[in-house]
Amino acid sequence: MFVLRYCVCVSVSLLAVLSWNTGLTAQTVSSLEGESEAEKLSLDSELSQPRVTEIRQMQESSVPSQNPKNTSTADKQGKNSPPDMLSQSASPSTLEESEQFSETVLEKLPPNNLNPNGNPLLRPTRPEDVETNINQPLTLNEVIALALQNNRQIEESRIAVDEVKARLVEERAALYPTLDIDSRLNREFIERQTAEFATGQDTVAKSREATGIFSVALRYDIYTGGERDGRIMRTEREIRDRQLELERIAEQVRFEATDNYYLLQNADAQVAITQADVENASQTLRDAQLLERAGLGTRFDVLTAEGDLAAANEQLTRAIADQQTARRRLAETLSLGQHVQLVAADEITESGVWDLSLEETIVQAYKKRSELEQQLVQREIGEQDRRIAIAGVIPRLDFLANYGFDDDFDDSLGALENYRFETRLTWRLFDGGKAFAGARAAERRIDQANIRFADLRNEIRFEVEEAYFSLVANRENIGSTRQNVETREEALRLARLRFQAGVGTQTDVINAQRDLSQARGNFLQAIIQYNQSLNALQRSVSNFPDNRLFEIR
Repeated sequence: MFVLRYCVCVSVSLLAVLSWNTGLTAQTVSSLEGESEAEKLSLDSELSQPRVTEIRQMQESSVPSQNPKNTSTADKQGKNSPPDMLSQSASPSTLEESEQFSETVLEKLPPNNLNPNGNPLLRPTRPEDVETNINQPLTLNEVIALALQNNRQIEESRIAVDEVKARLVEERAALYPTLDIDSRLNREFIERQTAEFATGQDTVAKSREATGIFSVALRYDIYTGGERDGRIMRTEREIRDRQLELERIAEQVRFEATDNYYLLQNADAQVAITQADVENASQTLRDAQLLERAGLGTRFDVLTAEGDLAAANEQLTRAIADQQTARRRLAETLSLGQHVQLVAADEITESGVWDLSLEETIVQAYKKRSELEQQLVQREIGEQDRRIAIAGVIPRLDFLANYGFDDDFDDSLGALENYRFETRLTWRLFDGGKAFAGARAAERRIDQANIRFADLRNEIRFEVEEAYFSLVANRENIGSTRQNVETREEALRLARLRFQAGVGTQTDVINAQRDLSQARGNFLQAIIQYNQSLNALQRSVSNFPDNRLFEIR
């Protein structure tokens, strides 16, 4: 036993001397190749990729929402809000606040080199036209503002609302009488050739006529059987339907932009985690090389460490590729210019809390979802279609007033004036069943709207429950995964000390590194999935906490 202790002490002393003299400068070809690959795929320093130290900062800044000493920004903002309001930093409650919110945020954005070209038919033809040379960090608020400003579907939906409003003016024109004026001035030259048999000569008779005709006609449909009012009310409900569709698209765009931002944060976190794995694998390789030189390790341990480092570099390469893809996906959602590449500027932290119970959330979703009101509007449109169809076999009453005069300027007589007032009643007694067939078709569309309403109600409840359960699970996982990260960090530190002292194995270090990497990933995944669940819950409720639906004008 004494000899064993003596050997261990000598080995530790020799290892310390080697570490001091070499300064831990030993590197291998594998580590150099891995670093060169990472440098090829990494972006400029302006991109500000998260490093290992930032993961620790995120761990310290991400605290449980139940801790009263460390509350998030959303919690502080929600102190003066009603108890059923969502504490969050980004979502405005009404349309007017949403527009002001977007304009305020957009004023703080850099010059509009982020926005796309004004020509929607632009098609770049040169590689330099699509080169990404603008690396722009954006916060979540700025991402939402740009999405609401640039999204093509929102712009198209706004145009559709304006188009139906123009048709409403056209339909309302039937409420007023029509006034037609007809004015004509004629000048005729007539020549008539006749033959006289007695003299055998031809004679030509010439005449000129100048006439003026003027008439004014006033017509008004007194009663149209409900068709006129039905068309007006139908167009008004169509406007509401388009506005609700615009609201649905705006909410979906907000949801997709937020979700893609969280995906980008997740990709950044994965890059940071894999970078930490590369650093840990490099440290393990250096330790294995030093132990081999000290005679306490084997060549097999060195080769194993080199393989682990190569695998870590491979994971880093894939993580950087996924990060690039996430950036392009977010840029596509925001419809940005061809030269822009986005970077997530916000730290990975909990974005808010949800204070409503599951039952209250479901009721709020039933009240606020535009999709449900759209089906109610479709019912009203079907009722007006039925009214319009039945009007085809209902009597109609028209009124017509006409004034006109006709004057021949070449005679000595005065103008011929005429007045006419007419009230006409028309009634189509038989149309082959067209009116009643149209009414039945409208009733079937009403039944379809009823069925879609019931289906959407069930889908909305499922969306709310799915997002709510996921939110609760991820909120609980944040605390447990945070504790697991601290435990794994301490386990790795002890495993490395044991390995350096010669009383542990390299397998213990490798397993500890793998456990720590997985724990870090689980911790960040819990936060990101919590934010995604909160975003999905906001989308499933829609327009929370305001108690009315809004429209984007």
